[in-house]
Amino acid sequence: METPSRQSCLQCRHYYITWDSWFPYGCRAMQFKARIMPLMEVRQASEGPCQFFSPKQAEPLGK
Repeated sequence: METPSRQSCLQCRHYYITWDSWFPYGCRAMQFKARIMPLMEVRQASEGPCQFFSPKQAEPLGK
C-alpha cells in the first residue's frame, strides 16, 4: 500500500473524469462525484488517507 503522502487520484485505478461540469471528478470505489479531487474530499471527511487507493496497472507496450 502506498504511503498517504504518495497517494494521488491521478495514479489511482478508481479515479475518473465525469461529464458533470458541477462535479467533474469521480471515484468508482466509493461511488461518488466531487468538485475537488476525491482524495481531498476523503481527507476532509475522515482526516486520514484513502483506504481504497489502488495504483493503476501499467499498459503493455505495443498496444
